[in-house]
Amino acid sequence: MQRRNIHNTHVELTALGFGASVIGNLYRTTSASDAAAALDAAWEAGIRYFDTAPHYGLGLSERRLGAALRGRPRDEYVVSSKVGRLLVPNEEPCGVDTEGFVVWDDLRRQWDFSRDGVLRSIEDSLRRTGLDRLDIVYLHDPDDHWRQAAEEAMPALADLRDQGVVGAVGVGMNQSAMLARFLRETAADVVMLAGRYTLLDQSALDDVLPAAQESGKSVVAVGVFNSGLLSREWPTEGMTYDYQDAPSDLVARARAIAEVCKGHGTTLPAAAIAFPTTHPSTVNVTLGMRDRAQVTQNVELQRGVVPRALWDDLRCRGLIRQAATWTNCSTTS
Repeated sequence: MQRRNIHNTHVELTALGFGASVIGNLYRTTSASDAAAALDAAWEAGIRYFDTAPHYGLGLSERRLGAALRGRPRDEYVVSSKVGRLLVPNEEPCGVDTEGFVVWDDLRRQWDFSRDGVLRSIEDSLRRTGLDRLDIVYLHDPDDHWRQAAEEAMPALADLRDQGVVGAVGVGMNQSAMLARFLRETAADVVMLAGRYTLLDQSALDDVLPAAQESGKSVVAVGVFNSGLLSREWPTEGMTYDYQDAPSDLVARARAIAEVCKGHGTTLPAAAIAFPTTHPSTVNVTLGMRDRAQVTQNVELQRGVVPRALWDDLRCRGLIRQAATWTNCSTTS
């Protein structure tokens, strides 16, 4: 599988990454055997970038990922985790987590972007995964914590990077505007951009993508299916967009894009995976994968041919923004 470096670092990512949120029981239970099979299938397919976080299943994702990677050659793969949410004992458990993961709530999340919080979070992640190091560390959703994240957490991560403890540092968020600030104003090497440069939302063209290009930094794209609407060849009513029921106008637009994809010999989900990589700053697309079947399907989609003429056609029909994909309307199929 093709690899690309995070700019100005030695960290090399495979084109497709394994997002481990779902093996932390996101929305529903994933059995230990399915999680292990998914990770085995990803390895067999050549995926060597794995992303997790303490938030995912209150540590379950990190534990499962670490168990699956144990015994594999450490220098052959890249692992990222995140800081900003410490896991602490829950004094008032209700029986199940209330933030989307089907796990016991004996722990709770505590926001902390202090230097000490960063160091403690990394230490805890290493303990849960059983790994000797994290290759990338992201600040996780610092939307309401800009000052502490920018002035304490990011300098702490930069110090670890400069000491060689981690290979790259960055920020992961569902918005793009603050990510652009992190790229321009802090020592971040890379941002994890969730859902803001997709076939249905190109708002990152207004901020984070220009910032990445101007500063010579990198983008990892996640949420490329916008939580569901772009995940099937033919979108239907009742599918989700950004974790809510998709509005009818967006379903109609997704269907129109799907029709154009079909005319170019490809599919909507294949195009959704390929689209973020049309920007030169995007070095990787990471997808959540729950079991072996999902891994197999996503790898096949990622390896499929998506003709460049598709992007021109979509732009000329007004289905994606004119500034997207660095091509021109004169190109024909």
